[in-house]
Amino acid sequence: MSDKQHEERWQDRFLPFLAWLGDLKKPGVIRADLIAGVTVALVLVPQSMAYAQLAGLPPYYGLYASFLPGIIAALFGSSRQLATGPVAVVSLMTASALEPIAGANPELYIAYAIMLAMMVGVFQMALGLLRMGVLVNFLSHPVVVGFTNAAAIIIGTSQLGKLFGVSVEKAEHTYETVFNTLVAATQHTHIETLLMAVLALSIMILLKRFLPVIPNVLTAVVVTTLISWQIGFEAMGGQVVGVVPAGLPPIAIPSFDFQIMAQLLSVTVAIAIIGFMEAISIAKAMATRTRQRLDANQELVGQGLGNIFSGLSSGYAVSGSFSRSAVNISAGAKTGFSAVVTGLVVAVTLIALTPLLYHLPQATLASVIIMAVINLVKVGPIRHAWKVQRHDAVVSVITFALTIVWAPHLDKGIMVGVILSLMLFLYRSMSPRVAVLSRDPDGSLRDADVRKLQTCRNISLIRFDGPLYFANTGYFEDKVLERVALKPDLKFVIIDAEGINEIDATGEEMLHNLTGRLREAGIELIIARAKKQLWDTFERTNLMERLGRDHVFALRTQAFNYAWDRLGDNHAETCPLRVARPVEAES
Repeated sequence: MSDKQHEERWQDRFLPFLAWLGDLKKPGVIRADLIAGVTVALVLVPQSMAYAQLAGLPPYYGLYASFLPGIIAALFGSSRQLATGPVAVVSLMTASALEPIAGANPELYIAYAIMLAMMVGVFQMALGLLRMGVLVNFLSHPVVVGFTNAAAIIIGTSQLGKLFGVSVEKAEHTYETVFNTLVAATQHTHIETLLMAVLALSIMILLKRFLPVIPNVLTAVVVTTLISWQIGFEAMGGQVVGVVPAGLPPIAIPSFDFQIMAQLLSVTVAIAIIGFMEAISIAKAMATRTRQRLDANQELVGQGLGNIFSGLSSGYAVSGSFSRSAVNISAGAKTGFSAVVTGLVVAVTLIALTPLLYHLPQATLASVIIMAVINLVKVGPIRHAWKVQRHDAVVSVITFALTIVWAPHLDKGIMVGVILSLMLFLYRSMSPRVAVLSRDPDGSLRDADVRKLQTCRNISLIRFDGPLYFANTGYFEDKVLERVALKPDLKFVIIDAEGINEIDATGEEMLHNLTGRLREAGIELIIARAKKQLWDTFERTNLMERLGRDHVFALRTQAFNYAWDRLGDNHAETCPLRVARPVEAES
């Protein structure tokens, strides 16, 4: 690697913003990023306050989590349009983790939320620096779909108390709390609060449908805040945001309680992975649209640093936001500078505009949350999974049900989903497809059982689709021996190894022993179309000598010719494996 290439690689990893910094000199880029950044901020300010409330924190902590984290994530991530900040699912997971251990102590709750953001950030950053982003793939799509649907319902129903203006004591399970809230609502609904919520929802729904160019969230916030101020909504018993401390959040290293950190370890991993999966899926969609290069490991570093700086600036855990990223790219964002602009607008809000937020109704923030999570409820992906692989749909439904039942302990539902996915993967890989092939009338080699084809009594061609490793070697060996038992005149077993991508020590040992057992029965084992990684393994061990180099072929045709020559008596002319057409397709 040349010095220039090494320098570029170093810059891409540690100073990725240098890749787009020069683009700001291009005509129109700064203007586009300024417009996009301000536009996103108009959505972010009210939305972040609502999400902080969902996380169990004072609303202005959402503004703290929207100032530095978005800027840092944009500077050190690889996506140029990803908008990072408070999001609904991560906010809910924060609340579910902290309420059982600090729900009765507001000061401890805030301190633990800040500490949790730091933990999430360190974990994400470590994964990114170690190039271990692939680990997030353990969280399969069906698990994410099931969890997201459940989380959306939990988030939406958690706001019912603020919509109706009632409050109940939190029960052990979320569904019990929701039921008690509905019972209280039938008896003690605060009419003014309900009307304010209905007004906010109506404004957002109507503007989104008929006048999408107008920022519906900001409009609902402004209108309901003005009405709240004019009618004295707080004096009527309505809940408002109240005093928001003016000024930027303090920058300080939070205190760490190692005992509490141990309790939060599982939810830290869950938030880090769920948050990153949400961020990277959004980033991939935008990268496809803009044709920009995306590095998942670098994005982990960016998201991790964003969470670390959120903790340093009194914020809580953050992630990439689908809705705000969509607003960002639709508004014309070209580079990460748009996120810098968004953060600066939030800073201006904290410094100069906080008095305007005093009369903002809590019911409006609850309405903002409900509008944001409605689109997260999607049955379509579960139906699609049922059509593709029913086991996946079952995993999705189980994850959904357990997340609902076990809420507020959301990490348990995710963990069970991950375990089920891994068990399902192991189950599938333990019994991969093993096909006995024969010649089809169209000239190709097909599954004899499926196509009802005649097979050769002396030669059995077997194809194995999957890695040959400890979990399935017994299954593979049983299938081979089954053919031996069914064919008393069998002389050759040809393994079509094209579908075997890798082999472990157990698989190699099985082939070694199988070769000897077949020889004792007067049967020769032949390997055809082995990939380089298998060939290399055969060379490194004594399996090549055990098989015999004249028993390993690059093509199936070569294996057939070897067997036919050994069998003699013009066997090639009558064998069902013979070439039915002038040219055999070796596919």
